[in-house]
Amino acid sequence: MQSNTTTPDKRQLLELLAHSLSAHFADFSAAAASAGLTAMQAKTLTVLRRAPASMRSLADTLTCDASNVTGIIDRLEKRDLVRREVSPTDRRVKILVLTDEGEKAIDMIRERMEQVQTGLDKLSDKERSELFRLLTTVFPQ
Repeated sequence: MQSNTTTPDKRQLLELLAHSLSAHFADFSAAAASAGLTAMQAKTLTVLRRAPASMRSLADTLTCDASNVTGIIDRLEKRDLVRREVSPTDRRVKILVLTDEGEKAIDMIRERMEQVQTGLDKLSDKERSELFRLLTTVFPQ
């Protein structure tokens, strides 16, 4: 028996990825706003959840100017979502660390991402495992 489906080409996959990422970002931005954060502030929390970072490396990751990062961190620090620590290897460098409140904030944002949550709820455990495997193959952590 021959299948009627064809293997999608890279262009089709790129289009679907672009659509998926746009939908994810819109959902993420709306959820961040409902928590009183900008999308960039929420993205900063997401980056710091992976690992503490220096101001310079955070600016590089966020692809923005270091002065922008200073403003973002100032506002997040006022809300006790991040804290600055002195680097153990270079006292001139500040390391940015996610606080427990920052962890809770990013968890709340993820929970409020209704479109993404609804889409993921449609997947079986097996499908979720396969999606995880595929995403970590394409985007190694």
